[in-house]
Amino acid sequence: MGNVSSTTSIGTRFERLPMTSYQTGLFLIIATAWFFDSMDLAMMTFVLGSIKTEFALSTELTGLVGSASFVGMLIGAASSGLLADRFGRRVVFQSSIVIWGLGSLLCATAHDVNTLILYRVLLGVGMGMEFPIGQAMLSEIVPTRQRGRYVALLEGFWPLGFICAGVLAYILLPIVGWRGIFIALVIPAFFVLVVRQFVPESPRWLESRGRRAEADAVMGQIEEKVRKARGGAPLPEVEVTASSYSAEGGQAGFMALWSPGYARRTVMVWSLWFFALLGYYGITTWLGALLQRAGFPVTQSVFYTLLISLAGIPGFLVAAWLVEAWGRKPTCILMLLGSACMAYLYGGAAVPAGDQSLLIIYGLAMQFFMFGMWSVIYAYTPELYPTRCRATGGGFASAVGRLGSLIGPYVVGVVLPMTGQVGVFALGAGCFVIAALVVAALGIETNGKVLEHVSA
Repeated sequence: MGNVSSTTSIGTRFERLPMTSYQTGLFLIIATAWFFDSMDLAMMTFVLGSIKTEFALSTELTGLVGSASFVGMLIGAASSGLLADRFGRRVVFQSSIVIWGLGSLLCATAHDVNTLILYRVLLGVGMGMEFPIGQAMLSEIVPTRQRGRYVALLEGFWPLGFICAGVLAYILLPIVGWRGIFIALVIPAFFVLVVRQFVPESPRWLESRGRRAEADAVMGQIEEKVRKARGGAPLPEVEVTASSYSAEGGQAGFMALWSPGYARRTVMVWSLWFFALLGYYGITTWLGALLQRAGFPVTQSVFYTLLISLAGIPGFLVAAWLVEAWGRKPTCILMLLGSACMAYLYGGAAVPAGDQSLLIIYGLAMQFFMFGMWSVIYAYTPELYPTRCRATGGGFASAVGRLGSLIGPYVVGVVLPMTGQVGVFALGAGCFVIAALVVAALGIETNGKVLEHVSA
């Protein structure tokens, strides 16, 4: 397998591997789960107006329904990171889908708003567990030269899920109602659960836990599958200059996030996640309902929301290119400031009797930057921490972000009657600006650096 000894580190062995159909297959398995989770979460954007009408909810209570899943995501994200760093990526990754599928099924059976909120919390726990584990696993599998691009492309499955959720809502909502849509969303859970059996445990994590024999065994299996994917061609030799990619030592767990060298990063990434998600979900959870409030029929509001979400596809593709060509930090700042500007302009166009052409133009631009923002945040976060606490770092950053997600839709429900829609979008724009300033002041650049080096 190319000059591999018993003392060669896992990081060194990973860095020499070429990208093949095997790693791409692992990426697609993780991305498929991402896609279906996105569909489920995004669906609230399209059905919230119908739920509000059925239960005759006030704007404040509607905001609570929109925020409920984020309570669960906060719990799931914080707990899954700690669990994954303690017990492994794979087992937590697999169990999240069971909780998610059960929550989605139960949502369809809710006959009062309190029960629906409870089930949305359960669903959120499963989704919250998903995201930090997926990004940690992918960042530990893909070599440095392509890591940022693949993690950014992973987040690109979010707008694809959002778009498919809109198509599903546009077709089925008038036929089966919002309950039938939640039942339909359970079906993919069984597929993802089966497919996930093919995802191995992270050898980098096994090595970081001192389980060298197991790490060698799993790494050997990965190397063999990569070799077969290359038609049996020998793997590249291990470069002598790569020998410093050694296994890490040091403090693990939550306190490691606040140890020297990491506290500044933690403050930065927590602030980034909190303000970015507060602004994003405060706006997007209410998009359909706000358009209905402006006088658009339900089907037209769903259509417009779906239409502007199409810009998310070039948004994440551009971000995936920029994070490697330009860097994580400047790309993150650009996408945040672009989101702020376009959200503010969209808010002015979305007022009753507003210009529908401007509504679509600004909406497309807003989704372009917001989905690009998501891609770079997910590419950036796992690179800030060492393997021993990477999932914990990503999990708590995501959990703090979910706190912003929880606050956002509810705050909109409170602010909307006082300031109107212009004030709502101005609030979201302000959050994006704050996040950009924090990254500019405290962020580091991780582009092109091996995980074992950037986390030293």
